[in-house]
Amino acid sequence: MAMPKEDTNTTRALRGLENSSASVRLQAVLAVGTAPDPRFVDKLVERCAVEPDFYVRDMLTWALTRHASSVTVPKLIDELRSERAQARSQALHTLSKIGDRQAWPAITRALLTDANDEVARTAWRAAVVLVPEGEEPGLAGVLATQLGRGERETQLSLSRALIALGEVITPALRAAMTDPDPRVRQHAVATERLSRNPDAGFEFAIEEAKRIVALGTTGQEG
Repeated sequence: MAMPKEDTNTTRALRGLENSSASVRLQAVLAVGTAPDPRFVDKLVERCAVEPDFYVRDMLTWALTRHASSVTVPKLIDELRSERAQARSQALHTLSKIGDRQAWPAITRALLTDANDEVARTAWRAAVVLVPEGEEPGLAGVLATQLGRGERETQLSLSRALIALGEVITPALRAAMTDPDPRVRQHAVATERLSRNPDAGFEFAIEEAKRIVALGTTGQEG
């Protein structure tokens, strides 16, 4: 008996997700996202954890956003406990794009301080999107513990996340400006400067912060 056309297309698309060619995988994900089917969700989530190509990963996230959040969100939350860093970061990224605040309790302090910079950066972005009203000061306090962490790209991600929270970050930044670690002080000052003048750019803010910290003033006068 011939297989129904719908099942044939499903099988072809699922097989395409495993193809060695990134362009074939991209087309397969596009097809799945264009015709959402809950039967694909497990495979899409599973593929997020191992997909090597950035564009295919981005399309996987898009395809998952096309499915019902009641189906996708619980599966993505499960991925946040994965030992694989890419599984955690891609799940966080997808949750931030879906924007369902039911995922907020899953954005734990452990994720916000994850040892993997990419996971932590993605967690910061997701947290800013998903944080419920009234929880921003607590989130700002946790994010402030990461000031001074990593290279420029990581520091800029954290500054942007903090700035997106608005005025609630002021107490945490002021406290960090007196931290014994000069890197923490510099990052706090740079974040405060960037929040005042976003057009100046992060590099300018960091260089200015270095001078301020070297001089022993923290900019708390203004």
